[in-house]
Amino acid sequence: MPAGSLPAGTSPDRGQEYMSDTAAPLTQDRQKLEMAALSAPAVIFTVAMIAFPVVYTIWLGFQTFSSTGKQSFAGLANYLKLVSDYEFWHGLWITIALFVLSLVLQLVFGIWLALVLFNAKRLPGIVRSLFISPFMMPPVVAGMMWLVILDPSLGAANYILQSFGLPPSDWLASPTWVVPTVALIDSWQWTPYVALIVLGGLQSLPPSVYEAAQIDGASPFKTFQRITLPLLLPTIVTAAILRSVDLLRFFDIIYITTQGGPGNASNTLNIYGFRVGFEFFNIGYASALMLTLTAIVFGAVLAFNRLRSAVAW
Repeated sequence: MPAGSLPAGTSPDRGQEYMSDTAAPLTQDRQKLEMAALSAPAVIFTVAMIAFPVVYTIWLGFQTFSSTGKQSFAGLANYLKLVSDYEFWHGLWITIALFVLSLVLQLVFGIWLALVLFNAKRLPGIVRSLFISPFMMPPVVAGMMWLVILDPSLGAANYILQSFGLPPSDWLASPTWVVPTVALIDSWQWTPYVALIVLGGLQSLPPSVYEAAQIDGASPFKTFQRITLPLLLPTIVTAAILRSVDLLRFFDIIYITTQGGPGNASNTLNIYGFRVGFEFFNIGYASALMLTLTAIVFGAVLAFNRLRSAVAW
């Protein structure tokens, strides 16, 4: 039968339906091709913007640069150097310490703040906005603000301590207290972000389980322990994933407040890689450091994803 002709014995009305049925798949395929053609430039540009820096950094990780700028292939020398580099292992330890301390603080206080906001339904909107405003502040502004507050001589933090008869602290200038202090600054800024995520999880929980717990006479603590917390675990792990990516790449607050000091007491892998690349101009070794940090971030995200799958309900 010729293309476009009707089967024998088909009425004109049935013929129109037949033609429209055969034309529909062609129209859908054409729309898909048009959509692909329109989106192709944006997709290609996005992939290129992501792939080029990654591929170029991998290539730089196998290069070495002399003091005169001469470049040569180094093989695995930059990665083998990591094994015996004390600053690398020290930076890894500081990175992990900041990651663990900050993540625990932000999850604990984020859950508490989310519960406060969830239960205080009559809280004025302006108060709610103040609770969640810190994470909207640029890190540079937050860092400069805390530099003034924690100034050993003129800062408000030592003034409050002395008002209660406590000795002043060096805060960011103390090798002992610099890591906990930086963790507190980051937790102050990003705990509201975690609280918003957890608050969304709280609002999605089925009310029927709480009604059943109330009928059974469960106390608020038991309700939280046996119902709220287990049901919130997937949401909490999601918040942990989002914060882990930033915490393992800790840079802005540290660079503004301590620049890795005093000495190397707050020198994370990100700060160390930045200094190696842009202060000592060892681009090849800095690239190897950053690729190692990227692998650590991916590993942490994969581990948390597995945990999220395990606690999903």
